[in-house]
Amino acid sequence: MTIRLHCFGESGNSYKAALPLALSGLDWEPVKVDFFNGGARTPEYAAMNVMAEAPVLEDGDLTISQSGVIQMYITEKTGKFGGATPEEAREVMRWCFWDNHKMSSQAGTLRFLMNFLPEEKRPAEVIAFLSGRLKAAFKTLDTALEGRGWLVGEGPTNADFSCCGYLFYPEPFTFIREDWPSIDRWLTNIEALPGWKHPYELMPGHPSDRDL
Repeated sequence: MTIRLHCFGESGNSYKAALPLALSGLDWEPVKVDFFNGGARTPEYAAMNVMAEAPVLEDGDLTISQSGVIQMYITEKTGKFGGATPEEAREVMRWCFWDNHKMSSQAGTLRFLMNFLPEEKRPAEVIAFLSGRLKAAFKTLDTALEGRGWLVGEGPTNADFSCCGYLFYPEPFTFIREDWPSIDRWLTNIEALPGWKHPYELMPGHPSDRDL
């Protein structure tokens, strides 16, 4: 049975789930969530995910939301991306939790404010505050990747897929890849994985759909 991932191309959190699915060998398909037109706030979507967020994974009778939990499920089904030892598994989770709190939360909000709001509604003080927080997160990640191909162990894990979730997007949100050499090298490693695709190629939905 084909796994269905409810997602949309602009969503870095959706990409965190779509990318390991694409690399896992599992049979899956993306289902577009029309997020910007209220697609995640319909009664039908709420019945599937009361949190009104994407992504949501459906595998037969099983429904899972939250990208980190979906990543865990992919690991349970395939044995991939979860770390080779219990110690590595804990380290993978440590980076996933860090990303959710320290990096993706800032990156997703900042990218939205800087690109998807009308220019006259963009809050300058909030943007400046989040930019500082995000720069600190980039420094942490870049330092951790010095001399390393991957965040944990000798191959890609959910730690990498979580932390890269927003970093391939072209819209400006203070991330300039060339400014962070270790992150740049690591993203190149991810791009070289067989089956890798850019988020706008992997999932339906693009800012141009809304004339942005």
